[in-house]
Amino acid sequence: MCVDIAFHSDIQITKEAFPGLVIKRTPAYSIEFNEQILGPLFPECSVIVSTDGRQEATTMEWGVFPTWITDRKERDIRRNNQLNLRSEKIFTETASLAHKLRKRRLLIPVNGIYEHRKVNGIKNMVPYFVFYPDGKPFYLPGLYQQASVVDNDGVVTENLSFGLLTTGANTTMAGIHNSGTNKHRMPLFLTEEMAQSWISASLQENEMKEILAYKIPDKDLEYHPVYSIRGGKVRPDGMPKYTLWEWPGLPPLGQDNAQSSLF
Repeated sequence: MCVDIAFHSDIQITKEAFPGLVIKRTPAYSIEFNEQILGPLFPECSVIVSTDGRQEATTMEWGVFPTWITDRKERDIRRNNQLNLRSEKIFTETASLAHKLRKRRLLIPVNGIYEHRKVNGIKNMVPYFVFYPDGKPFYLPGLYQQASVVDNDGVVTENLSFGLLTTGANTTMAGIHNSGTNKHRMPLFLTEEMAQSWISASLQENEMKEILAYKIPDKDLEYHPVYSIRGGKVRPDGMPKYTLWEWPGLPPLGQDNAQSSLF
């Protein structure tokens, strides 16, 4: 699952890709929080939607809210499983949540995503930061839900929540996301042109299928290992979480046994 993203750029920079963008709302988080936005917290995230013919930047909660579940613990477990939605299910499983939400499309602006790699001989999973070569924000596709939710006090509120679309991994991402029940998956990375089309109200089903079938070339992704992003550990060098961290003995992707030092 992709449950860690980073969006540390000012939302204003997205106007370079979306010149007519109306910035309606932005999350009130610290720069440090935005260096690693953790999905299982169900945080408010910046998203871009098309509303009444105009593109808007607003916020929605990450993790599609399961409105039919009243037990909070059970609801959070189910919601955690809806942080990601499999893109393949949109047109192949009509009973799936992805199919039901297929007309509610959005984009999640990010500077990059985090994913963990298992390496034999290294005790902990090695986290990687994956980003586009130009270093600019890019836009991941997702689907959203608008629903009436009753809180613990019985108050009804309108809830907007989304799931991030995933697909089968390319060679690079398969080398990084190489373990776990959802291994060899990755976000549906898009070109900027595809991202623009994704939220267009005029998008046709055949065009949508073309976008969903896209697999980003390996050369169009950059990546490097980073310091631990689990357990609240602070980087010893004080650098942002997404910056390079050298792991001793870390082998190249595809070679999953740690290298021993010769000295």
